Parts: sequence; C-alpha cells; structure tokens
Amino acid sequence: MAAPVALPLPANRPLAATPCAFAQGKPSGLAVFYGRPETPRLFHYFLPRLLAEGKQVLCLDGANRFDPLLIARLARQRGIETAEFNRRIRVARAFTCFQLTELLARVPRLLEKFAADALIVTALPDLYFDEDVRERDAGVAFRHALDALRALRPLPLGVAVFSDATSFETPRRAMFGQLAAQATELWRFALDKEGGKLRLIGEQGGNGLQVTGSR
Repeated sequence: MAAPVALPLPANRPLAATPCAFAQGKPSGLAVFYGRPETPRLFHYFLPRLLAEGKQVLCLDGANRFDPLLIARLARQRGIETAEFNRRIRVARAFTCFQLTELLARVPRLLEKFAADALIVTALPDLYFDEDVRERDAGVAFRHALDALRALRPLPLGVAVFSDATSFETPRRAMFGQLAAQATELWRFALDKEGGKLRLIGEQGGNGLQVTGSR
C-alpha cells in the first residue's frame, strides 16, 4: 500500500462556523471525515477547542500523523501551557490493521485509566488496504474493528474517524462504505475553488456513498 503523503495544514481555519458537532467541541456519536489526502492529519484542527473546553481526548493513530510540535503551537496560540494540553491527550499508535483492531477492542479498558470524552481514530479503514495482508485476514480484522466501534455506542464518548480511504484504487475501498453506513455524521473535506479554503461538506452516510479518486 502506498504511504499517505504528509501535507502541511492549510493556513486557513475554516471549521469555526461548521455545524459539525465534533468541530464545535460537542463530540457525540460517530463522525467520519474523508475527502482529502491530508485528512488523517486534519484532526489537529479539532483538538484546540476540545482541549480548551476541558475535554480529554484519546487518539488511536493508525496514520502516524500525531504531531506534538503542532500541539504545542496550538496551545501557545490559545495562551495555554503545552503541558496542560498534553495532560488531556493520550495517543496510541497502530502500524498494522491488526494493531488498530486490537486498540479499538481495548478502548473500554483504556477508558478505565483515562476517562476520555472523545476518541479520534486515523487510517480506518486505510490500514486494512495493505497488500501484504491477505484480503480475507484484512476483512476479518476490519469486521472486528466495526464490531468494536458498535460496542462503544452506549458509552458517553464521541468518536471521530479521519480517513484517506477514498484516495486508494483498491477493491477493499468498499470497507469505507461499510464504515460510513455506521456513522451518525459524515463529513467531506473539500477545497473552495475560488478562495482555496478548506471546508467541510455534510453528507449522508450509507452504502450508497459515491467515492472517487485513485492513487
């Protein structure tokens, strides 16, 4: 599987006026974000408001995109000590689809030690596209991952998934449709053609989701 391209965050911050509950610091249900190659990195946009309002965030980073230096910069911009931001974040990295599935299954136990208000997951289902992993094994692991997400529904925990899945040309991309069908909110990042600003477009989840693009 081709590695995602690390792109810088745009200078604009167009998410302030979005009706997205997660962006407003009110995480609930399952929100899925997609649409741009840099999507797995764009979750950083959402952290300042969550953390400034005292929310605690658990991040399962399958895209290896968590940037502590960026977190420090965001804290300084808000006049908050970096240590205070760091105290409210826990990060666990997954480098294979099997590790990500295991982390998702362990979330209830992780919450016993760190009472998070929000869970952020990157590279779901992107990690499951790895050609070195047999299709059957990837499919089984992904179904277990979806089961783990469903098991979180009764908990007072908002979940957000940031995925670049629709950029890949692979039959396994159908996994994204299964994830979208489980979402309570589906949001697509897009660039405004006139101003070049990054914006969020609300969409309806479901297996009928149309996805385009290739890599």
